[in-house]
Amino acid sequence: MTIVHIIESECDGCGLCVDFCPLKVLKLAGGIPVVVKPDACYDCQTCEDLCPQEAIQLTEA
Repeated sequence: MTIVHIIESECDGCGLCVDFCPLKVLKLAGGIPVVVKPDACYDCQTCEDLCPQEAIQLTEA
């Protein structure tokens, strides 16, 4: 299982991670992405790769 970590202090709220996640694991809430479907993430790394602020880290549980 992959765990999505959002580093809120680094995030600028651009929403690229939300827009391009193929399984809609993330949602913007108050300008910050939050994980709404943690079990759906299959480690495609799209969110991590697209984040211009490097505010997303994926780890294995």
